Formats: sequence, structure tokens, C-alpha cells
Amino acid sequence: MALTTTMETKPKPSSLLFTDAERRGVYRAIYERRDVRSQFLPDPIPDAVLGRILDAAHHAPSVGFMQPWDFILIRDPQVRRRVLDNFVESNRRAAQIYEADRRQLYESLKLQGILDAPLNICVTCDRKRTTGYGLGKQSIPQMDVYSTVCSIQNLWLAARAESLGVGWVSIIDNQFLAQSLGLPEHVIPIAYLCVGYVSEFPSTPDLERAGWFKRQSLAPLVHFDHWDGRDENRAREMLDAVR
Repeated sequence: MALTTTMETKPKPSSLLFTDAERRGVYRAIYERRDVRSQFLPDPIPDAVLGRILDAAHHAPSVGFMQPWDFILIRDPQVRRRVLDNFVESNRRAAQIYEADRRQLYESLKLQGILDAPLNICVTCDRKRTTGYGLGKQSIPQMDVYSTVCSIQNLWLAARAESLGVGWVSIIDNQFLAQSLGLPEHVIPIAYLCVGYVSEFPSTPDLERAGWFKRQSLAPLVHFDHWDGRDENRAREMLDAVR
């Protein structure tokens, strides 16, 4: 009997596979996620829904399984007004780096929904947390911060799947925020999020619609094997299936 050189591909176990509908759901959450500032509704978030998005955040990857995150749920109007006052001052200073038309456009942007959203969440990183015994931090000490950012992305995508909008308020004084929320010195704020149901998810990001900037083409950003290994034609062929 002649030996065959053909290798048969073993079928993957069904437990490893996503259905087409499940896979579309994942990509839909990614592509339709928005940084929301203006479309919040006053409707409260049910505890079950809030629990699910927090649990999704808690299942993010973390180097050494350190899980350095905590989540501060903020509904108190007085706390939120203090944060808003800090945003207003930080935003005033930020506007000063722009000139002429760019500054006028910047000042027209709505960059927060602190009082509009029914819930604010501050996601923090405990720089001294011993969970994971420091595995992975010896070479790159910032891995706890990066891991916390992964939890924020998980929360954001889960929120989109729950029809919740999320807005990240980045124009803020982190030292003031830490003091306002009573954080210990070794715990740092990573993200201040505005969360709530929304009237719509715009088809394009707010900043793109406002003319601030547009999404870059991906092909020039793909490198093969080293930094100077750009090959836009090869990258475009790989990306054609996306379009």
C-alpha cells in the first residue's frame, strides 16, 4: 500500500469554536463601541447588568494573574460635581496649547458626561498588590497598569453588548482625583468612566464627526519582522477580507 503524503486536518472540538452569530457579536461590540459624552439617558443601570460588566472587567488578562484593579462606583452628586470642577479647570489649561481654528474647535467639543451619566466608575491600580507574587513585573514594572487597562477594555466591550455607553474622562488631574476619592498613596486612578444607557451609538466616533481627526489607514502601520519591514501591498492583501 502506497503511503499518502496528504495530511488530514483534524476537526476542532465544538467547545473551541464560536458560531458565526457569536463571532459577529464580538466584532460588533468592537466596531460599535464609542466614547460617549452626549447621548446619556437618566435610566438607572440594573444591578444585574452592572454586575455583569464588572465581572467581565474582572476576567481581563493580567500579568502574573495579579488582578491589580479596583472599581469605585460613584453616584454621589457632590463627589461628581467636585470631579466636574476639576475637569473644567484641566480643560481650560488644555485648551491653551491650541491656537486659532484648532482651539475654537477644541472648545466646541463636549469631552465629558460626568453629571449626565447615571453612574461614574473610577478604575484604579494597586501598585503594591501582592497577588501573583510579582510574576512579570520584574522586567516591565508597568505591567500592573497595562493589565488594568485591559480590564477597562473588557468593561467597555461588555457595556456595549449591554447597550450601555461609556465615556473615558482623561482631561483630569489624577492627583486631585486620588485625593477626592481617598485613595491610598500606592493606589492610582487609571480611568474615570461615565456609564449609562444612551439614546444612540453614533456610526462614527465623535471626534471624527467633529473634524478633529480621522481613523488612520491600517496598512502603513503593519510591520513584518522588524520596524523597517513595512510592505503596504502585502498588508492590504491581508486586510482585504476585512473590507
